Amino acid sequence: MHSSFAHDLKTARRRSGLSQADCGHLLGIAKRRVSAFESGKVLPSVPEICSLSLIFGRTFESLFSSVFLEVRTELRARLATMPSQASGWLGRFNRRHTLNTLAERLEDSRMHRA
Repeated sequence: MHSSFAHDLKTARRRSGLSQADCGHLLGIAKRRVSAFESGKVLPSVPEICSLSLIFGRTFESLFSSVFLEVRTELRARLATMPSQASGWLGRFNRRHTLNTLAERLEDSRMHRA
């Protein structure tokens, strides 16, 4: 999971002509932290991800496509084994709606890859 992001980040940085020091400066972090991102040792924080997205002109999802793929797979498995809920009808309705919408999103993501 981390290695694919690390490779994509390193490739994006190199294509942009920026050094790790340049990226570190733009992110307000040390060059060694950028190196840790690119080696897959550390994932960036949410503010760092937002900055990387702006720096390289890529969406969050495109930067973390391998992470999204893994999370979608895990969510599909967990969704299939959701326990039933015994609360009031409104809670059941809202829960069912949320779970159905999630299932649709997960299915849509499968179709986009095909």
